[in-house]
Amino acid sequence: MNNAANIAVDIAIILVLIAGIARFRTPAGARFGNAMAALALLFAVAVALYRNPILSSNAALAAFALAASSLAAWRVSAKINMTRIPSLVAFQNGAGGLAALLVAIVEMSSAGPAPGAVASAAAAVSVSLGAATFSGSMIASLKLAGKIRQTPTVVPGHNIALLGLAAACAAAAALMFAPGDPTSALVSLAFLSLAFGALFSIRIGGADMPVLISFLNSATGMAAAFCGIVIQNRLLIACGAVVASSGFILTMVMCRAMNRSLMNIIAGGKAFARAHASSSATVSSPEITAAPPAPTPVAASQPEQPVADPLSRAADSLRAAKKLIVIPGYGMAIAQAQSETVALAAMLEQAGTEVKYAVHPVAGRMPGHMHVLLAEADVDYDKLFEMDDINAEFAETDVALIVGACDVVNPAAKEKEGTPISGMPVLNAGDARSVIVCNFDDKPGYSGVPNPLYVRPNAILLFGDAKTTLASLIAKLQ
Repeated sequence: MNNAANIAVDIAIILVLIAGIARFRTPAGARFGNAMAALALLFAVAVALYRNPILSSNAALAAFALAASSLAAWRVSAKINMTRIPSLVAFQNGAGGLAALLVAIVEMSSAGPAPGAVASAAAAVSVSLGAATFSGSMIASLKLAGKIRQTPTVVPGHNIALLGLAAACAAAAALMFAPGDPTSALVSLAFLSLAFGALFSIRIGGADMPVLISFLNSATGMAAAFCGIVIQNRLLIACGAVVASSGFILTMVMCRAMNRSLMNIIAGGKAFARAHASSSATVSSPEITAAPPAPTPVAASQPEQPVADPLSRAADSLRAAKKLIVIPGYGMAIAQAQSETVALAAMLEQAGTEVKYAVHPVAGRMPGHMHVLLAEADVDYDKLFEMDDINAEFAETDVALIVGACDVVNPAAKEKEGTPISGMPVLNAGDARSVIVCNFDDKPGYSGVPNPLYVRPNAILLFGDAKTTLASLIAKLQ
């Protein structure tokens, strides 16, 4: 195949990949777009193998590696439920960084002519980013899986340690341009970058995980693109660049949704940790533990009216509701309550209630986490609305049903200054006539900021496991 034909094949694969990603703009097109993108990458792997001498020299080894890795990936993915998808995504992203790291080291260490300055610089970037994203993604995966503490971990002199590691990485990268074998410099750079990635990610808490995952995904794309320069593979350069740019765009979109800069999130470990550490004292304050206001005492001549229990009040509110907005959060994923949430909404729809779902951009622990869970429960895509599209409707809504969400509905973001979420746009759930809260308890979310929504007169608090709570509501309505 001549060079012109090779370029034409590469361009066709890249166009199919971009067309598939373009379908991600709508939930309805995402499934087909994902299949298109996967097909494009499958062709890219096939083309890379076809052009590589390994097929003629050791085809059996290549076939075994492909089969073994595909089987392992299928087995792992098949056992992962939707709740653990964020952890799996972080793990897979780290695997991509590790692949770029290993390929760059092997290519630069192989026998052959001395690498040029461009190849050496590209290898340094690929190894550094690949190692940092690998360790950082593994930390994120462990946090999301609950294997290590999910709140930020800040060590003494954290920023100084990061700066020191960055300087050491730069020194190791500079050694690659010295005469001789660059392997030792690459290995040193890899270990230093591994430490940098772990230290970088450990101080980012659960509330900022969607931003961290997108940022690391962008970095992995950059590592792959520079690895493509090392091995002179146009497809890897293009695919890596697409991943890097799309990941960075998504990162900035979520930063805007939180009304925070990327640097604020990356360097905000200390402030976040202080807010969380003080949350235990704040939770016990009268503002949080206080029950909803007691009813006004009636005159002695009038008989006292019995006060309905919260479950009965919630059921009555739902029966009378003409419009319901459901707000899912990470607690819904933890309780695996998406099926019950959708079943309750479907029951009310059959009774004539208009139902919509409001999804905050950073709800959950990865971009699109809530969309994935609701899609698993067969929610019609047309009923999913982003925050900017639905926020004005809460004032005209009879019931806002919160399922496992806290920070994304916390009015303190607009009412209080100096908190980790101050200025962050939130869903205006409190504007609804009634707010039913199906959260585990009244403690703050990952931000550590108490939620004043819980003490408003229109709030009906159904604390406990959301799956059990919603099942009780369904039974009550039936």
